[in-house]
Amino acid sequence: MAGEDVVLMKGNEAIARAAINFGVDAYFGYPITPQSEVLETLAELKPWETTGMVVVQAESELAAINMVYGGAGTGKMCMTSSSSPGVSLKQEGISYIAGAELPCLIVNVMRGGPGLGTIQPSQADYFQTVKGGGHGDYRLIALAPASVQEMADFVGLAFDLAFKYRNPAIIIADGVIGQMMEKVVLPKPRRRLTDEEVLARCPWAANGRAKGRKPNIITSLELDPSIMEQRNIHLQKKYAEIEENEVRYEEIECEDAEYLIVAFGSCARIGLKAVEEARAQGIKVGLLRPITIWPFPSKAIKARAQQVKGILALELNAGQMIEDIKLAVECKIPVEHFGRLGGIVPDPDEVVAALKEKLIK
Repeated sequence: MAGEDVVLMKGNEAIARAAINFGVDAYFGYPITPQSEVLETLAELKPWETTGMVVVQAESELAAINMVYGGAGTGKMCMTSSSSPGVSLKQEGISYIAGAELPCLIVNVMRGGPGLGTIQPSQADYFQTVKGGGHGDYRLIALAPASVQEMADFVGLAFDLAFKYRNPAIIIADGVIGQMMEKVVLPKPRRRLTDEEVLARCPWAANGRAKGRKPNIITSLELDPSIMEQRNIHLQKKYAEIEENEVRYEEIECEDAEYLIVAFGSCARIGLKAVEEARAQGIKVGLLRPITIWPFPSKAIKARAQQVKGILALELNAGQMIEDIKLAVECKIPVEHFGRLGGIVPDPDEVVAALKEKLIK
């Protein structure tokens, strides 16, 4: 970070500021704790006066996601943000966007549930995110930041991947990462694309320029089942390409590990401290942090399963990611879960105790 401007800010604020600097065209959202600072920061900074970015507080979450659908259909960089119950309301629109193959960014700063639950942090939206919270066979490219810096960095990465594959991307954080303050280096400002540049990048867009070509029609509706089957087959091929090329993860202290902790987001930070404490006690533990929870680092976990005696899935939920870990290791070694519920964040010593109780005994 030498020679760069370092700023102290919340994770939610980093999302907003990174979106402005990255040249995002439009944000449509609705306030809900613990992500409201995204919209509040954008309202305070008034990017429509500087970069021309449109910022709208919609009348509801349903309105916000459908505004994203419309804006993305013109080839513009559009995004929304919300928290767990709000993202639940957006699921129909997200499925439409995936079915129409439109790039966009969704941000979910998770809170505890089910129902209205609590405003405290949770990671219980894992199933909703990676298994398809809406209807149909679709996938979201899902990035899980573990720091405020990654909250900023993943805005650009998410949009790059979304446009590369014409697929919605989601940044899935939790209340810890959204509300905590850390030092951040924001992406360097870049201008928004002109309409001509958007046209060149997105020849598929519905932009009103149909002279000399057939109209571009953006829809997820197809009443002919044979055509709809081919569309689904096309989507599955695209998802397989994403799984092959876009898996991201981090390994720490894994080379000599006899046990493995798998954790994403804020739990990865707790897991890292637990690794340090366990190693101080002579227990050889490593940490594998999925950065993309879809595509999931199944091959990396499977490879480590050849080496370690057991895996602990550390999550702020009742056990969701553990299912993908078990699928990855093919039941060849023990896989156990440890997590807290109701918005309670575990201490590293609790994780070490769970490791001993569940795997080492």
